[in-house]
Amino acid sequence: MSDAAPPLRFSGTELLSALCVVVVWGLNFVAMKIGLRDFTPFQLGAARYLVAAFPLVLLVPRPQLAWKWLVLYGLTQGVGQFGFLFFALQVGMTAGLASVLLQTQVFITAVLGFWLLHEKAGRALQIGLLLACLGLLCFGLNYLGPAEAAGHTTFWGFALNLCAAALWASSNIVIRKAREDSPALDPLGFVVWSCLVPILPFAALSWLVDPPALRWHWVQAPWQAWLSLAYLAWMASVLGYMLWTRLMQRHPANRVAPFSLGVPVVGLSAGYVLLGEVITAWQWAGITLVVLALACVLGGERWLAWWQRPRAP
Repeated sequence: MSDAAPPLRFSGTELLSALCVVVVWGLNFVAMKIGLRDFTPFQLGAARYLVAAFPLVLLVPRPQLAWKWLVLYGLTQGVGQFGFLFFALQVGMTAGLASVLLQTQVFITAVLGFWLLHEKAGRALQIGLLLACLGLLCFGLNYLGPAEAAGHTTFWGFALNLCAAALWASSNIVIRKAREDSPALDPLGFVVWSCLVPILPFAALSWLVDPPALRWHWVQAPWQAWLSLAYLAWMASVLGYMLWTRLMQRHPANRVAPFSLGVPVVGLSAGYVLLGEVITAWQWAGITLVVLALACVLGGERWLAWWQRPRAP
């Protein structure tokens, strides 16, 4: 547990930061789909973190904390989350639905928070997590019918997406533990220096796994691919995760994680408008439940307090 109790309410600046993260990360999935047209998943991962780290790592001081936290965060959030996510998008997952499924990290984070950090969950959070689980069930039922009815997604894309969510949840816990170890943790320095960690693993995996014919294919990538790479590196990685880390520093993990449930609203809209993606009936049911879960988690405590307040006879 941290020395100081985290604030109970989010300030206006923190809410604005959370909204910025929602928009940046929602568009992030479209950028990934565009980048994967010309990069393999491992190439995109290595390039993303190389561009994110340099030249900022030469300008931003290394955060004063143990290297193990930078390495753990880089492996869980970088190699783990995005390694699985890039492959999910490549083997059969739309950008819009990926943005929804990745938010299962909310209740995985809550479970890990209960188990490892002894964080408590109010009734609204519990109801929200139940709704999110029901939404996940709807997404799973989507694959019980004919393959052509799955909405341009595959079971393996679905499974890999859930693995990515589990690794994101793990990185949330790493942030909280790093904050306990170093209360004065600098979010920008933490994110920038942790970007060094995934570069070599991704590069090594690309050299070992990617077909020889594709190892240098990225050199001929069009400008759209390079623009998507720049967005992934500077907006999604540096800006998005710096703001996210700052929120995770100041509040319990199970209170910050639900904000990410707003990402699918942007992700689905961008996927539909920019990529022409389609959504099945089961997926719409799951999306509806996830949005209800967000509303419950973010406003449920106030609604419950209003409902339970004494009323004049």
